Amino acid sequence: MDESTLKDMWGALAIRGMAAIAFGIAAVFWPGITLVTIVYLFGAFILVSGVVGLIGGLTNMKDLDSLWARVLVILVALFELGIGVYLLRHPLVTFATLVLLIGLALIVRGLFDIFAGIFGEGGASYKTFMVLGGLVAGVAGVVLLMQPAASGVAFVWILGVYALITGPLMVALAHDGKKALSAK
Repeated sequence: MDESTLKDMWGALAIRGMAAIAFGIAAVFWPGITLVTIVYLFGAFILVSGVVGLIGGLTNMKDLDSLWARVLVILVALFELGIGVYLLRHPLVTFATLVLLIGLALIVRGLFDIFAGIFGEGGASYKTFMVLGGLVAGVAGVVLLMQPAASGVAFVWILGVYALITGPLMVALAHDGKKALSAK
């Protein structure tokens, strides 16, 4: 998502950020909730993220110089959509499967965001958000994959903290996009 996309899609980004905040609050303050509830919550969160990414990738195909970036956005969004649909259709997945899917999703999202922050277009706040969010996602994904036998509560807290860090960042970035749009 570059700066022009941010101006066009600030509302969708705000929704994605609020979904992350809601998921984070639920995960941190109710860590004892059942695995099925976490599957539904994370499945809904990653599904929203995938839909926002897919819409952003498909609606901003006019810039041929960054066509490769749009294709990458669409591929990551489809990956997120696939995980979200799988989790919502299979709420009784094993804990190991859930950890693997979430860890992989966070690492892929983190690598994509870091790449977009370093090589993408946009202002300093956009690039900072992308790199910071990518680092947080990547670290959370690696921690989850490195500690698959961690207790359920620690797993839920890791996800909750990730969501509570990236959610407000997304909302702040959406606010920047809205300000840039109204400055026109």
